[in-house]
Amino acid sequence: MAGHSKWANIQHRKGRQDAARSKLFSKLSKEITVAAKMGDPDPDKNPRLRLAVKEAKSNSVPKDVIDRAIKKSVAGEADEYEEIRYEGYGPNGVAVIVETMTDNRNRTASTVRSTFSKNGGNLGETGSVGFMFDRKGEVVYQADAGDADTIFEAAIEAGAEDVESSEDGHIIWCADTDLNDVSNALEEALGESESTKLVWKPTTTTELGLEDMQKLMKLVDALEDDDDVQRVTTNFEATDEVMAQL
Repeated sequence: MAGHSKWANIQHRKGRQDAARSKLFSKLSKEITVAAKMGDPDPDKNPRLRLAVKEAKSNSVPKDVIDRAIKKSVAGEADEYEEIRYEGYGPNGVAVIVETMTDNRNRTASTVRSTFSKNGGNLGETGSVGFMFDRKGEVVYQADAGDADTIFEAAIEAGAEDVESSEDGHIIWCADTDLNDVSNALEEALGESESTKLVWKPTTTTELGLEDMQKLMKLVDALEDDDDVQRVTTNFEATDEVMAQL
């Protein structure tokens, strides 16, 4: 599995903690509110909102929380958020992309910069690590959704580009602009996905040993603890032996 997939699994385990779940709910709600404010409040007419709602549901966000987030935008009660992406380096030069939604650009920039420097990283210029990633649509299905051949056929039929199947599940990749159409087609063929979202997929990776991996986790945890930070992506690669010791 690719590094970012392993990281997603780590995050999934950590996400079972109540505090992390509460923070995740808040971030997913913010994405729903912003998506609804930018387009139609009806998910069927707003692809970004539909994907935001789908991701929230896959993370067990209650329906009333989702509805409240949409109503906030319709009523004009939502804060004005700006989407800003930061790029930097972690331990051993691993690339880090930080996606934020903020109502105070200066506060967020200061906090992100400080978090990098306090945890052995360096904040870079925009574009400093972005070239090491492709913007892609990612649809994840559990292993029991079907065997590798069945999933691959359904994915290609739906317009996807590639599939990674393992004992942990199936990751289906598509062009970022095709995610809404591909996920709809997959849902008809395979049922509800475990996760559907836009991601930064590493094109090159940096291998980390145990010590650097522990430092990276500390950096990412600190970044994700910031309410302005929506998502953190890295391009680490680590052996199964290293992952098992975390």
